[in-house]
Amino acid sequence: MGTDAVEVVVVGGGAMGLAAGWELARRGVRPLVLEQFARGHHEGASHGATRNFNNAYTEEHYLDLLQRARRGWDALGLVDGEPLLRLHGLVTHGDVDLDGIRDRLHDRGIPAEILSSAEARARWTGMRFDRDVLWSADAGVVRASAALLELERRIVEAGGEVRWSTPVTGLHEHGDGVELALADGTRLRAETAVVTAGAWSAALLPDLGLPRLTVTEETPAHFTPRAPAEWPSFNHYVDPTAFPATVYGMPTPGEGVKVGFHLVGDVVDPDDRPHRPTRQAELAAYVRAWMPGLDPDSAVPLSCTYTSTDDGTFVLDRRGRIVVGAGFSGHGFKFVPGVGATLADLALDDSARAAAPFRLPAPR
Repeated sequence: MGTDAVEVVVVGGGAMGLAAGWELARRGVRPLVLEQFARGHHEGASHGATRNFNNAYTEEHYLDLLQRARRGWDALGLVDGEPLLRLHGLVTHGDVDLDGIRDRLHDRGIPAEILSSAEARARWTGMRFDRDVLWSADAGVVRASAALLELERRIVEAGGEVRWSTPVTGLHEHGDGVELALADGTRLRAETAVVTAGAWSAALLPDLGLPRLTVTEETPAHFTPRAPAEWPSFNHYVDPTAFPATVYGMPTPGEGVKVGFHLVGDVVDPDDRPHRPTRQAELAAYVRAWMPGLDPDSAVPLSCTYTSTDDGTFVLDRRGRIVVGAGFSGHGFKFVPGVGATLADLALDDSARAAAPFRLPAPR
């Protein structure tokens, strides 16, 4: 069987891979994106209607990436008559340095202000607050599933290709390219390969020097509002003796308000994932205590994988002719266009570098 040749292949057609494909297409490349599952699958980390566009960061490398992503979301424009990024704002509260976050956002020209708990309760009647909160109007929700479809549309419109249900079983670099083996026996050769394979990254790149990537199954839930009310996106840094982890959430029109604990799920094999809800009683207890505007008994759980480095930092780097983006789960979706642009930089310029915290450890 012959070997087809392409300029840049992207392995993994979730949000990050599609964003990389779009950025490559914007720069005149016709990328080939390969995804092992069918369009709209629920086996990874990119499905679902909404993701939190949380801007409450203090690290410069994340704020740089956030602002690059913000420009990318704007560049995607209106989809079905509305932006992919809904800026209904973000509330951050609990045991966290609100002044520090506000100051870093102000340094970037991003609006943020401290409100008293009384002011916050009066505005967001469905939530409870026991101390000051940080409010940023330049945050909200990304329309995740709509974003995937739009990114694919842009790739194809520009002459690229997205192949669904096309597993890659292996790839390795030769001196002048990367050879990929597909499950159907096809072989491909690319000048450069961008690997954004989520929970399958370590298996595909065992010799690249990736940090440890832990795959967990996380199960937030949608809860039904008791009455019409204004809902922001939110982060709540809770008392760790009362609840297992930081809480995040956002409104999802037609489904309720999504509420979840950050990174509390069981470690799983992505090829044998149980799709089993966990921590639901604790999640309902949190809603009962802190979300009086939601029915705590109305939970509809949803499942996704997180693929996380030990310290939660993304991996964005290039080794030889292989570019990798990994370790995004839990807080990656907001950065999708910024990640895509960074991966395209790395793919098209072998001297390009991501911010130092995102780089692979130096080879031993």
